[in-house]
Amino acid sequence: MQNVGTIRKRLLTGALSAAAAIVLVAGAMAPAMAQVSGYGDKQAGPANEKSRILDKVGISQHLDQQLPLNTTFTDDAGKQVELGGYFGKKPAILALVYYQCPMLCSEELNGLVSALLMVDEVPGRDFNIVVVSIDPSEGTDLAAAKKRSYVKRYGKPQTADGWHFLTGTQPNIDALTKAVGFGYTKIPGPDGKLTQFAHASAIQLVTPEGKLAQYYMGVEYSPKDLRLGLVESSHGKIGSPVDNILTYCYHYDPGTNKHSLIVARVVQLGGLVTMVSLGGFMFLMFRRDYRLEHEVTEKQDSGNDSGSKVNG
Repeated sequence: MQNVGTIRKRLLTGALSAAAAIVLVAGAMAPAMAQVSGYGDKQAGPANEKSRILDKVGISQHLDQQLPLNTTFTDDAGKQVELGGYFGKKPAILALVYYQCPMLCSEELNGLVSALLMVDEVPGRDFNIVVVSIDPSEGTDLAAAKKRSYVKRYGKPQTADGWHFLTGTQPNIDALTKAVGFGYTKIPGPDGKLTQFAHASAIQLVTPEGKLAQYYMGVEYSPKDLRLGLVESSHGKIGSPVDNILTYCYHYDPGTNKHSLIVARVVQLGGLVTMVSLGGFMFLMFRRDYRLEHEVTEKQDSGNDSGSKVNG
Protein backbone atom coordinates (compact mmCIF):
# COMPACT_ATOMS: atom_id res chain seq x y z
CA MET A 1 0.00 0.00 0.00
CA GLN A 2 1.36 3.43 -0.98
CA ASN A 3 1.85 5.92 1.83
CA VAL A 4 0.59 9.49 1.84
CA GLY A 5 4.00 10.92 0.86
CA THR A 6 4.14 8.74 -2.25
CA ILE A 7 0.63 9.75 -3.28
CA ARG A 8 1.40 13.42 -2.77
CA LYS A 9 4.49 12.98 -4.93
CA ARG A 10 2.33 11.45 -7.64
CA LEU A 11 -0.06 14.37 -7.40
CA LEU A 12 2.74 16.86 -7.81
CA THR A 13 4.29 14.95 -10.73
CA GLY A 14 0.92 14.67 -12.48
CA ALA A 15 0.25 18.36 -12.01
CA LEU A 16 3.64 19.33 -13.42
CA SER A 17 3.23 17.00 -16.41
CA ALA A 18 -0.23 18.34 -17.20
CA ALA A 19 0.98 21.93 -16.82
CA ALA A 20 3.86 21.24 -19.20
CA ALA A 21 1.44 19.72 -21.73
CA ILE A 22 -0.78 22.81 -21.57
CA VAL A 23 2.25 25.06 -22.10
CA LEU A 24 3.19 23.02 -25.18
CA VAL A 25 -0.34 23.25 -26.58
CA ALA A 26 -0.45 26.97 -25.93
CA GLY A 27 2.91 27.36 -27.64
CA ALA A 28 1.70 25.40 -30.66
CA MET A 29 -1.42 27.55 -30.85
CA ALA A 30 0.47 30.83 -30.62
CA PRO A 31 1.67 30.99 -34.25
CA ALA A 32 -1.80 30.22 -35.57
CA MET A 33 -3.33 32.87 -33.34
CA ALA A 34 -0.66 35.36 -34.33
CA GLN A 35 -1.71 34.94 -37.94
CA VAL A 36 -5.22 35.94 -37.00
CA SER A 37 -4.66 38.87 -34.71
CA GLY A 38 -1.67 40.72 -33.39
CA TYR A 39 -2.51 42.66 -30.25
CA GLY A 40 -3.48 46.24 -30.95
CA ASP A 41 -3.29 46.16 -34.73
CA LYS A 42 -5.54 43.39 -36.06
CA GLN A 43 -8.91 42.06 -35.04
CA ALA A 44 -10.73 38.82 -35.64
CA GLY A 45 -14.34 39.03 -36.72
CA PRO A 46 -17.19 37.57 -34.64
CA ALA A 47 -16.53 33.88 -34.17
CA ASN A 48 -20.13 32.82 -34.77
CA GLU A 49 -20.79 34.96 -37.82
CA LYS A 50 -19.91 34.07 -41.37
CA SER A 51 -18.49 37.00 -43.30
CA ARG A 52 -20.70 38.20 -46.17
CA ILE A 53 -17.69 37.94 -48.41
CA LEU A 54 -17.99 34.17 -48.06
CA ASP A 55 -21.58 33.96 -49.31
CA LYS A 56 -20.35 32.96 -52.78
CA VAL A 57 -17.68 30.66 -51.43
CA GLY A 58 -18.16 26.93 -51.10
CA ILE A 59 -17.88 23.57 -52.79
CA SER A 60 -20.83 21.69 -54.24
CA GLN A 61 -19.94 18.06 -54.80
CA HIS A 62 -20.75 17.38 -58.45
CA LEU A 63 -19.99 13.68 -58.41
CA ASP A 64 -20.09 11.99 -61.83
CA GLN A 65 -19.94 15.42 -63.51
CA GLN A 66 -17.96 15.53 -66.73
CA LEU A 67 -15.15 18.06 -66.75
CA PRO A 68 -14.93 20.41 -69.77
CA LEU A 69 -12.09 18.51 -71.40
CA ASN A 70 -12.04 20.78 -74.47
CA THR A 71 -11.06 23.87 -72.46
CA THR A 72 -7.58 25.23 -73.17
CA PHE A 73 -4.97 26.22 -70.59
CA THR A 74 -1.27 27.12 -70.55
CA ASP A 75 1.01 24.60 -68.91
CA ASP A 76 4.08 25.27 -66.78
CA ALA A 77 6.29 25.15 -69.89
CA GLY A 78 4.28 27.84 -71.64
CA LYS A 79 2.50 25.51 -74.07
CA GLN A 80 -1.20 25.64 -74.90
CA VAL A 81 -2.86 22.40 -73.80
CA GLU A 82 -6.34 20.96 -73.66
CA LEU A 83 -7.53 19.75 -70.27
CA GLY A 84 -8.50 16.47 -71.91
CA GLY A 85 -4.85 15.80 -72.69
CA TYR A 86 -4.34 14.71 -69.09
CA PHE A 87 -7.07 12.09 -69.23
CA GLY A 88 -7.92 8.98 -71.23
CA LYS A 89 -5.73 6.35 -69.58
CA LYS A 90 -5.13 7.38 -65.98
CA PRO A 91 -7.10 9.09 -63.21
CA ALA A 92 -6.04 12.49 -61.94
CA ILE A 93 -5.95 14.52 -58.77
CA LEU A 94 -7.33 17.99 -59.47
CA ALA A 95 -6.56 21.00 -57.27
CA LEU A 96 -7.97 24.49 -57.82
CA VAL A 97 -5.75 27.11 -56.18
CA TYR A 98 -3.95 30.31 -57.01
CA TYR A 99 -0.20 30.48 -56.92
CA GLN A 100 0.16 33.73 -54.98
CA CYS A 101 -2.24 32.63 -52.27
CA PRO A 102 -0.74 33.81 -48.95
CA MET A 103 -1.76 30.81 -46.89
CA LEU A 104 -4.33 28.11 -47.61
CA CYS A 105 -3.35 26.97 -51.11
CA SER A 106 0.16 26.11 -49.94
CA GLU A 107 -1.29 24.20 -46.99
CA GLU A 108 -3.55 22.29 -49.37
CA LEU A 109 -0.70 21.29 -51.69
CA ASN A 110 1.59 20.52 -48.75
CA GLY A 111 -1.11 18.22 -47.37
CA LEU A 112 -1.43 16.51 -50.73
CA VAL A 113 2.31 15.89 -50.98
CA SER A 114 2.43 14.55 -47.41
CA ALA A 115 -0.32 12.05 -48.22
CA LEU A 116 1.24 11.02 -51.55
CA LEU A 117 4.52 10.20 -49.80
CA MET A 118 2.66 7.45 -47.95
CA VAL A 119 0.96 5.75 -50.92
CA ASP A 120 2.44 3.32 -53.43
CA GLU A 121 0.90 4.95 -56.50
CA VAL A 122 3.29 7.26 -58.36
CA PRO A 123 2.49 10.51 -60.22
CA GLY A 124 2.97 10.13 -63.95
CA ARG A 125 2.94 6.34 -63.82
CA ASP A 126 -0.38 5.69 -62.08
CA PHE A 127 -2.13 9.07 -62.14
CA ASN A 128 -1.67 12.73 -63.03
CA ILE A 129 -1.72 15.73 -60.74
CA VAL A 130 -3.42 18.71 -62.35
CA VAL A 131 -3.21 22.02 -60.49
CA VAL A 132 -5.12 24.92 -62.03
CA SER A 133 -4.90 28.57 -60.99
CA ILE A 134 -8.19 30.40 -60.52
CA ASP A 135 -6.40 33.73 -61.07
CA PRO A 136 -6.27 34.63 -64.78
CA SER A 137 -3.54 37.20 -64.13
CA GLU A 138 -1.04 34.50 -63.12
CA GLY A 139 1.37 33.28 -65.76
CA THR A 140 3.81 30.57 -66.72
CA ASP A 141 6.66 31.74 -64.49
CA LEU A 142 4.56 31.34 -61.35
CA ALA A 143 3.24 27.97 -62.50
CA ALA A 144 6.75 26.70 -63.27
CA ALA A 145 8.08 27.89 -59.92
CA LYS A 146 5.28 26.11 -58.06
CA LYS A 147 5.93 22.91 -59.99
CA ARG A 148 9.62 22.98 -59.15
CA SER A 149 8.83 23.63 -55.52
CA TYR A 150 6.40 20.73 -55.11
CA VAL A 151 8.31 18.20 -57.17
CA LYS A 152 11.30 19.00 -54.94
CA ARG A 153 9.13 18.69 -51.83
CA TYR A 154 7.88 15.30 -53.05
CA GLY A 155 11.51 14.23 -53.37
CA LYS A 156 11.14 12.19 -56.56
CA PRO A 157 12.28 14.31 -59.52
CA GLN A 158 11.66 11.43 -61.92
CA THR A 159 7.90 11.99 -61.41
CA ALA A 160 7.98 15.57 -62.76
CA ASP A 161 6.08 14.55 -65.90
CA GLY A 162 3.12 13.64 -63.71
CA TRP A 163 2.81 17.12 -62.19
CA HIS A 164 0.98 19.77 -64.24
CA PHE A 165 0.54 23.39 -63.11
CA LEU A 166 -1.78 25.32 -65.40
CA THR A 167 -2.95 28.88 -65.91
CA GLY A 168 -5.81 30.06 -68.08
CA THR A 169 -8.25 32.71 -69.18
CA GLN A 170 -11.29 33.67 -67.14
CA PRO A 171 -13.84 31.90 -69.43
CA ASN A 172 -11.96 28.60 -69.24
CA ILE A 173 -11.41 28.95 -65.49
CA ASP A 174 -15.14 29.63 -65.09
CA ALA A 175 -16.05 26.54 -67.11
CA LEU A 176 -13.85 24.34 -64.94
CA THR A 177 -14.83 25.78 -61.56
CA LYS A 178 -18.53 25.57 -62.50
CA ALA A 179 -18.19 21.90 -63.40
CA VAL A 180 -16.34 21.15 -60.17
CA GLY A 181 -18.76 23.20 -58.04
CA PHE A 182 -15.92 25.38 -56.78
CA GLY A 183 -17.33 28.70 -55.60
CA TYR A 184 -14.94 31.58 -54.93
CA THR A 185 -14.88 35.36 -55.06
CA LYS A 186 -12.25 37.95 -55.90
CA ILE A 187 -11.29 40.45 -53.21
CA PRO A 188 -9.60 43.58 -54.57
CA GLY A 189 -7.45 45.56 -52.18
CA PRO A 190 -8.13 49.23 -51.34
CA ASP A 191 -5.17 50.35 -53.46
CA GLY A 192 -6.31 48.32 -56.43
CA LYS A 193 -3.12 46.25 -56.35
CA LEU A 194 -3.68 43.69 -53.63
CA THR A 195 -5.79 40.96 -55.19
CA GLN A 196 -6.84 37.91 -53.24
CA PHE A 197 -9.51 35.26 -53.51
CA ALA A 198 -11.84 33.93 -50.87
CA HIS A 199 -12.18 30.23 -51.56
CA ALA A 200 -12.54 26.85 -49.92
CA SER A 201 -9.98 24.07 -49.83
CA ALA A 202 -10.45 20.63 -51.39
CA ILE A 203 -8.92 18.25 -53.88
CA GLN A 204 -10.87 16.15 -56.34
CA LEU A 205 -10.24 12.73 -57.84
CA VAL A 206 -11.18 12.41 -61.49
CA THR A 207 -11.68 9.22 -63.51
CA PRO A 208 -9.70 8.53 -66.71
CA GLU A 209 -12.82 9.64 -68.59
CA GLY A 210 -12.69 13.02 -66.88
CA LYS A 211 -15.60 12.56 -64.47
CA LEU A 212 -15.48 13.76 -60.86
CA ALA A 213 -15.18 10.68 -58.67
CA GLN A 214 -14.42 11.93 -55.15
CA TYR A 215 -13.93 15.07 -53.09
CA TYR A 216 -11.55 15.42 -50.16
CA MET A 217 -12.15 18.54 -48.07
CA GLY A 218 -9.68 20.55 -46.05
CA VAL A 219 -5.87 20.62 -46.14
CA GLU A 220 -4.95 17.21 -44.74
CA TYR A 221 -5.80 13.97 -46.50
CA SER A 222 -5.76 10.38 -45.32
CA PRO A 223 -3.17 8.38 -47.32
CA LYS A 224 -5.34 5.29 -46.96
CA ASP A 225 -8.43 7.06 -48.32
CA LEU A 226 -6.45 8.72 -51.08
CA ARG A 227 -4.96 5.43 -52.21
CA LEU A 228 -8.36 3.73 -52.20
CA GLY A 229 -9.86 6.65 -54.08
CA LEU A 230 -7.15 6.48 -56.75
CA VAL A 231 -7.68 2.75 -57.23
CA GLU A 232 -11.45 3.10 -57.48
CA SER A 233 -11.40 6.14 -59.74
CA SER A 234 -8.94 4.39 -62.06
CA HIS A 235 -11.74 1.88 -62.69
CA GLY A 236 -14.31 4.61 -63.24
CA LYS A 237 -16.01 4.14 -59.87
CA ILE A 238 -17.78 7.21 -58.49
CA GLY A 239 -17.56 7.72 -54.75
CA SER A 240 -20.05 9.09 -52.23
CA PRO A 241 -20.45 12.66 -50.94
CA VAL A 242 -18.29 13.49 -47.94
CA ASP A 243 -19.02 15.75 -44.99
CA ASN A 244 -18.89 19.27 -46.31
CA ILE A 245 -16.69 20.72 -43.56
CA LEU A 246 -14.90 23.46 -45.43
CA THR A 247 -11.68 25.28 -44.79
CA TYR A 248 -11.85 28.82 -46.11
CA CYS A 249 -9.07 31.11 -47.23
CA TYR A 250 -9.40 34.86 -46.83
CA HIS A 251 -6.28 36.68 -45.75
CA TYR A 252 -5.70 40.00 -44.01
CA ASP A 253 -7.50 43.00 -45.55
CA PRO A 254 -5.57 46.23 -44.88
CA GLY A 255 -8.65 48.23 -45.85
CA THR A 256 -10.59 47.05 -42.83
CA ASN A 257 -7.60 46.07 -40.66
CA LYS A 258 -9.31 42.72 -40.05
CA HIS A 259 -8.90 39.07 -40.78
CA SER A 260 -11.73 36.89 -41.99
CA LEU A 261 -9.84 33.64 -41.87
CA ILE A 262 -12.06 30.81 -40.71
CA VAL A 263 -9.26 28.24 -40.96
CA ALA A 264 -7.46 30.05 -38.13
CA ARG A 265 -10.56 29.91 -35.96
CA VAL A 266 -10.72 26.18 -36.60
CA VAL A 267 -7.12 25.89 -35.39
CA GLN A 268 -7.99 27.91 -32.30
CA LEU A 269 -11.05 25.77 -31.65
CA GLY A 270 -8.94 22.62 -31.95
CA GLY A 271 -6.48 24.05 -29.43
CA LEU A 272 -9.31 24.96 -27.09
CA VAL A 273 -10.75 21.45 -27.30
CA THR A 274 -7.30 20.03 -26.52
CA MET A 275 -6.89 22.25 -23.47
CA VAL A 276 -10.38 21.44 -22.22
CA SER A 277 -9.59 17.74 -22.62
CA LEU A 278 -6.38 18.15 -20.66
CA GLY A 279 -8.23 20.04 -17.96
CA GLY A 280 -10.80 17.26 -17.71
CA PHE A 281 -8.04 14.67 -17.52
CA MET A 282 -6.32 16.61 -14.74
CA PHE A 283 -9.57 16.90 -12.82
CA LEU A 284 -10.23 13.17 -13.02
CA MET A 285 -6.67 12.30 -12.01
CA PHE A 286 -6.72 14.69 -9.06
CA ARG A 287 -10.11 13.36 -7.99
CA ARG A 288 -8.93 9.75 -8.17
CA ASP A 289 -5.73 10.46 -6.28
CA TYR A 290 -7.63 12.47 -3.67
CA ARG A 291 -9.92 9.52 -3.05
CA LEU A 292 -6.94 7.18 -2.85
CA GLU A 293 -5.17 9.46 -0.38
CA HIS A 294 -8.35 9.75 1.67
CA GLU A 295 -8.78 5.95 1.79
CA VAL A 296 -5.14 5.45 2.83
CA THR A 297 -5.48 8.08 5.56
CA GLU A 298 -8.65 6.43 6.90
CA LYS A 299 -6.96 3.02 6.94
CA GLN A 300 -3.95 4.43 8.75
CA ASP A 301 -6.18 6.14 11.29
CA SER A 302 -8.19 2.94 11.70
CA GLY A 303 -4.99 0.96 12.22
CA ASN A 304 -3.77 3.43 14.82
CA ASP A 305 -7.09 3.23 16.65
CA SER A 306 -6.95 -0.57 16.66
CA GLY A 307 -3.42 -0.53 17.97
CA SER A 308 -4.37 1.80 20.76
CA LYS A 309 -7.23 -0.49 21.82
CA VAL A 310 -4.96 -3.54 21.82
CA ASN A 311 -2.31 -1.78 23.83
CA GLY A 312 -4.96 -0.58 26.24
